[in-house]
Amino acid sequence: MTTDRLSFATEAGLSLPSDGRILLLGAPGDLVTEALPLERCAVVQRFRPDFDLWQRRGVEVSLTPEGSFTAAVVFLPRARELAEARIAEACAAVPDGLIVVDGLKTDGIEALVKALKSRTELKGQVSKTHGKTVWFTATDVFADWARAPGLNAHGNWTAPGVFSADGPDPASQALLAALPAKLGAQVADLGAGWGGLSTGLLSRDSLAALHLVEADRTALDCAERNVADPRASFHWADATSWEPPALLDTVVMNPPFHKGRKADPALGQAFISAARRMLKPAGQLWLVANRHLPYETALATHFRASEEIAGDSRFKILHASRPTR
Repeated sequence: MTTDRLSFATEAGLSLPSDGRILLLGAPGDLVTEALPLERCAVVQRFRPDFDLWQRRGVEVSLTPEGSFTAAVVFLPRARELAEARIAEACAAVPDGLIVVDGLKTDGIEALVKALKSRTELKGQVSKTHGKTVWFTATDVFADWARAPGLNAHGNWTAPGVFSADGPDPASQALLAALPAKLGAQVADLGAGWGGLSTGLLSRDSLAALHLVEADRTALDCAERNVADPRASFHWADATSWEPPALLDTVVMNPPFHKGRKADPALGQAFISAARRMLKPAGQLWLVANRHLPYETALATHFRASEEIAGDSRFKILHASRPTR
């Protein structure tokens, strides 16, 4: 479970309100909650696996803040702009209330604390287990940190924290260039992000239906604005457990490979296993991966044939066919 820095903070002087609801912005689903009155907490979580974990724990969870709150706890994401946006969102949801910010040093908490101190007075802070928890009174001085989805320089709708928000991902572009003209009628893009790869896939006339599967609700919202083709359908889901309405001809993907700051090949390997389950007996998988990621063994386990069909020093394009049953 996620480290319990909040309990340490309460022992060091953090005092949460004794009544009213407490907003948890971006709280991971495995959060240790001994310091929190869960019966008064409401989670805002836009990442589907964590959203589902909170539901299973019986805690109120939604996509946006709903109702009034006396305090908010902001959990720091990796992206600085998204971190700032969450703090602005917390201050707007809890006017004059208590704001708590918790994060790891590797996710930028030190730099963020400096920025907070330059704008407002901290009521307290603690350091523990490679991170910090700080708290202050909500203020409108962070209103300019609010961020909304917008068009990037390439004309794509993206948002802070979304993968490759500045423009098309080079690995996805390399995969599109390597794909054959015909992919079959029923296709899925696992981990579709804001829709860059799917846009290229839909240039193929033979494609009858494309399923965009994405766990990040913000990214999927952007994809719905970027991909207007009626053949596309959008699924807010964990790609490793999503079930297609019928078996597919092709799965295409540029799978995620980070959990926090650490590379985690098991994520991509889980995507490969899920693709095997989704495909028809003659189905095919096409994927792009960073050169160093060890996906070949997973492909050999789940498919009868697999090979590298293109690549360079950065990326490799892998093709697998005939999933095992």
